[in-house]
Amino acid sequence: MRTTALGAVALTLAGCNSEWMASRERTLQANTTPPISYRTDIVAFMRTYLNDPRGVHDAYISEPALRTFESLDRYSVCIRYNARKSNGQYAGSKDNLVLFRDGRLDRVVELDRTPGGRDICKDAAYQPFPELQKME
Repeated sequence: MRTTALGAVALTLAGCNSEWMASRERTLQANTTPPISYRTDIVAFMRTYLNDPRGVHDAYISEPALRTFESLDRYSVCIRYNARKSNGQYAGSKDNLVLFRDGRLDRVVELDRTPGGRDICKDAAYQPFPELQKME
């Protein structure tokens, strides 16, 4: 009787473990699908994210790359820009990390507000991002 109970517990735990492994594999695969239209997606998102999307200065972007964020490897893009505050004055340069899931924009993280955030994009090869500067 006791052996049967232990066998049932072992089988249950094995089933939970295999489901956990499958779930983890799905998450890893979703995070490692490269984004296709990342520049367009970022511009569309920034139109709603910024208080005043007109007249963004000094906009730069990196190519998508796998970076570790919150213990997961994810495709991400580093962006740097200087946008206007709601009073019309420029806020100063900001660095953000754009995270992707299943090849689509998932969220934007302000690196200045993230512990160790500046280190995530320290080696990013930035290039001009004129699409962000031309928003209206």
